[in-house]
Amino acid sequence: MQKRSGPDGEVRERLTAVRHEVAKAVVGQDAAVSGLLVAMLCGGHVLMEGVPGTAKTLLVRSLAASLSVETRRVQFTPDLMPGDITGSMVIDSHAGELSFREGPVFTNLLLADEVNRTPPKTQSALLEAMEEGQVSVDGTTHRLPSPFVVAATQNPVEHEGTYPLPEAQLDRFLLKVVLPIPVRDAEIEVLTRHAAGFDPRDVRAAGVSAVASGADVEAGQRAVRSVQVSPEVAAYIVDIARATRESPSLSLGVSPRGSTALLRAARAWAWLSGRDFVTPDDVKSLAHATLVHRLGLRPEAELEGVDVAQVLASALGSVPVPR
Repeated sequence: MQKRSGPDGEVRERLTAVRHEVAKAVVGQDAAVSGLLVAMLCGGHVLMEGVPGTAKTLLVRSLAASLSVETRRVQFTPDLMPGDITGSMVIDSHAGELSFREGPVFTNLLLADEVNRTPPKTQSALLEAMEEGQVSVDGTTHRLPSPFVVAATQNPVEHEGTYPLPEAQLDRFLLKVVLPIPVRDAEIEVLTRHAAGFDPRDVRAAGVSAVASGADVEAGQRAVRSVQVSPEVAAYIVDIARATRESPSLSLGVSPRGSTALLRAARAWAWLSGRDFVTPDDVKSLAHATLVHRLGLRPEAELEGVDVAQVLASALGSVPVPR
């Protein structure tokens, strides 16, 4: 393993220390924290799925506190309008002129809570901002801050009154992370912390402090772009994508955008692991989080109760690993 020293190494140490800080407030969600860090280093966005009460909001707030970046939360509802997200033109009472009032999307880390509860028009406004890094109002373009990451949540068990994200919009998310119910020991730790006076609305009181900054994230993004990918590893990623397209259980396989996303995520994970090159294990580690939400089951497979994650695992297993 080839380690990096110097400024890159210092930036990586500060970003990896974020996990320890978040763990002071959030128990048992290490995979989700790692996924959010990878997304930040790629300039991508995360779809978080978990039943209510699995610390999705607390996780994002703790991450923002440990990175010393601005965060905002928007509760998506059926009556939310696009301007409520992006901002709108309002009359300045002093000057008597129209001026742009920024919406909550103008932040570093946006928690879009229950994004599938709002109509497609509002979903599209957010997804356009995610894709372009800017919003346009009345013909004027406004750049979003950097770094800018959206952590959108959806409830996997309650679908009444929701507007499921179509495949083309799901494809815009770099990763999908699932926040499971914590194991027994972790849940006991949660209750112990609450019994000792832990307040989830005050992460600073839990000891979470800023160990990195937005500048560190941007420096990490630049470093990740120099991580090398061998032709064999690139071919491995392409073969995984092609295996999903050939699966008889899937109506929708991984597109070239999905292949590129897996490449980006694997590079970020390699860099966080202290290497300047990607290994097949990096690809396998990120494959499920990067690809599973981009796949569509055939109707007959759904009726048979086929799990899309199992189909992806089978496709992964069918591709020879380069040596």
